[in-house]
Formats: sequence, structure tokens, C-alpha cells
Amino acid sequence: MTEDLRDLITGRYEVLKKISKRTEEKLKNYPNGRIYIKHQNNSARFYLSGEDYGSEEILLGVEDAELIENLLQKSYLEKVMKAIKSEMTALRRMKKLYPELIAEEVYEQLSEDRKRIVKPIVPTNEQFAKRWQEKPYEPAQISDDIPVYLTLKGERVRSKSEVIIADRLYAKGIPYKYECPLKVGKKTIHPDFTILRLSDREVVYYEHCGRMDDPQYAEDMVKRVNDYSNAGIIVGEKLFLTFETSKTPMDVRVLDRMIDANFR
Repeated sequence: MTEDLRDLITGRYEVLKKISKRTEEKLKNYPNGRIYIKHQNNSARFYLSGEDYGSEEILLGVEDAELIENLLQKSYLEKVMKAIKSEMTALRRMKKLYPELIAEEVYEQLSEDRKRIVKPIVPTNEQFAKRWQEKPYEPAQISDDIPVYLTLKGERVRSKSEVIIADRLYAKGIPYKYECPLKVGKKTIHPDFTILRLSDREVVYYEHCGRMDDPQYAEDMVKRVNDYSNAGIIVGEKLFLTFETSKTPMDVRVLDRMIDANFR
């Protein structure tokens, strides 16, 4: 978890560095001066001031629209730069002050002899995932007339696409359960994949909509997603979807991006 937080801090710092560089380059192209806005008779009036324009403020008109726009944009970018510098300073301090070892990781530092006896007050991600995956459940039955598709874990799934998905999750170390029963309202459904997101230890759900060119299948999927939503499982928050038709197969690149963005 410490590494995850440090990665977030470092990642945010690098993002700010890039934004800062782009912003500084843009600021070089703007004219000198500042815009002040005053209101009179329910309308805004724009005034120009700055060393290049003397001590008095100059009232600008419609013909100065481009100058007004440029100087307002410059003012905004200057405020962005100020906020970036403040945040970068805070991030540097945070990374420097954050401890090398946090409570959840103390157990991992123990010797193997101690680990065999000590019970961790907070399970590690590995322990938490192991317990979650070992909890028994009854998956949906797959009829004998469906071809046998096996994953790297030895599970039987319903399609080649689901083999790809399961193996991708497994290779990336994402804990999942295939067609684990879920109570949604008065119904019990079996999401394609029930996923344990270790970054926050939340359970989320993933449905691969593999026959969207079949009208009845598409209709059933709409109803299924509505059932999820009515149970508080909202698309983009706890429910994630990919789509496929006979002419447009699943794009593995899309799958990988979704896994990395939502399931880690």
C-alpha cells in the first residue's frame, strides 16, 4: 500500500511537471498587461493596465476582443502555474515525510517463523485476496451442448472471449470469480466476472456483452444493466462492460486499458 501511495504521489508529480512545462511555454506567447473587469449598469467593462500602458487604466472596446481574450487566458494560466507550484511543493514534502513502513506492511517484515504464529491485525493484499477467492460459491451451470473453453486457471467458461478475459485478469494478478451468484433486487444473477479491486478492496462487476447483434440478447442485456442500476450497481462505478458482435470482435487493447484503469 505504501508503494501504491508513493506511485500515486510520483505519478501526480510527473503529470504536474508536464502541465507546468506546457503552461510556461504558452505564457511566453501572451502580450504584457492585465485586464480588470468592472461592472456598470449590469454590464461588464474591460480595462487594460500595466507598465507598458502608463499609470491609468485604459477602457477597451469591441475592437479589442482578441487582446481581452489573450490577457484573460494569460491570467488564468498564471493562476494555474501558481496552483501547480503549490501542489508540487506539497507532494515533495509528502513523499519525503511519508514513512518507509506502514502498519499493514509490518507483518511482511517478520521472519517466516514469526509469520507462522502471528495473526496480522490487517491482512496483506495477498492474504485478503486469497481468503476472498477461497470462499466457496456455486457458479451457474454450463450446459453440455456448449463447447468446452478452459482458462489458465482450469475454469470452464462459455466463450473464447471469456477465456481471453479470464486469462488477461489472471496474468495481471487481478483476483476474480467467474459467474459468482449475486442478489440483485429479487433476482439472483451470475455476473460474468466478479472482481476484487485490491487498491480499495472493493468488489466490482464486469459483463462482456458478446452477442450485441442478436436483438433478443441485446434486449436482455439492457434489462440486466437496468437491474444492476436499480440495485445501486452503476455502470462506470461498480459495473463495467465490453461489447462484441459477429463483425466486430473484442479488442484486446480496449480490454487491457479497462483492466488497468478500473480493476487494479
